[in-house]
Amino acid sequence: MPAMVINRYPGWIPEGALNRVAGRLLRACGLASKELNILVTDDEDIARINQQWLGRQGPTNVISFPQDETDLLGDIVISADTARREASEALTGLGQRLMELLIHGMVHLLGEDHEAGPEEAKRMQRKEQELKILISKENIMADLCINVDHIATIRQARGGDEPDPVAAAAIVELAGADGVVVHLREDRRHIQDRDVRLIRETAKTRLTLEMAATDEMIAIATEVKPDIVTLVPEKRQELTTEGGLDVAGLEQSIGDAVARLNDAGIPVSLFVDPEVDQIKASGRVGAQCIEIHTGRYAEAKTAEKQEDEFEQIVKMATMATDLGLRVHAGHGLNYRNTGRLAAISEIVEFSIGHAIIARAAFTGLDQAVREMLKIVKGT
Repeated sequence: MPAMVINRYPGWIPEGALNRVAGRLLRACGLASKELNILVTDDEDIARINQQWLGRQGPTNVISFPQDETDLLGDIVISADTARREASEALTGLGQRLMELLIHGMVHLLGEDHEAGPEEAKRMQRKEQELKILISKENIMADLCINVDHIATIRQARGGDEPDPVAAAAIVELAGADGVVVHLREDRRHIQDRDVRLIRETAKTRLTLEMAATDEMIAIATEVKPDIVTLVPEKRQELTTEGGLDVAGLEQSIGDAVARLNDAGIPVSLFVDPEVDQIKASGRVGAQCIEIHTGRYAEAKTAEKQEDEFEQIVKMATMATDLGLRVHAGHGLNYRNTGRLAAISEIVEFSIGHAIIARAAFTGLDQAVREMLKIVKGT
């Protein structure tokens, strides 16, 4: 493999994302045939390396070691401790800061040195910016799709025509969202059939239709032709979807629903809890995608519990990717807890609704979407 990430850091880091960015950097520099080693460690270890090889005291954020070997471009050492502090100071995510340091280290390997003088520093900065632009064109960042159900909830509270979720769908697209999500429930408590059909006709990005795996809903989806269907469980008394679909326990019926939708040319995602048996069953029934139910992570009452749930999401996202499933995530995500998940490279799309609609009550829908885009995209 051209790029290899070696992780000595005791905490979580987005290894998959780092590896992908490293590969893209090599391609962008015309060095796809070269190998690149990336060591991610802590402050204590990088301070030791700094002293041993450069004669400098204390930790630093990144060190580059060019190599003379034919196939090996060099080694980059990054301190995740320092990266985490710098990310906090810059109000950005750890994943974003690690990517920036990787680019910085790569430019050093290409022969640039900001310590050689003011002109050299400017030249190196320009080179880093060029590489950021080049790799950003490969769409490293996850997509953000906005669920507009709760616009319909407000409308249904009065039984009138306003606010219109069709208009909301247009606004979130103009604000930069990558897609629109609606959940047509069997009891029609918020989104109505009319909403789905009009959004399908007017959406400029893509439409995700969340629905139960019933004959009625499959018939509607087959007629409307959303870009993707997400099958979810439904309970009559729940305020919102309370858990993932039991694919493992309903494998035959879910498989039949997936097959019918696929036969109609509609890809299928399954909304599942981050559990091994559900992920494996999702692969067996022929789905193209899963959406990881992030409720347990979002609702964790302690930092320890949230950490455990986060690690489980990482493991299950990796497993699903290895099974050839596209990975989405959603439920309970807001402006405080989404950033960390956005650094997981295996998650390629987020579905977020309630937090954005709630923020929109104070800031306006356009601004609320743009604020969440900054978190998901790391910009």
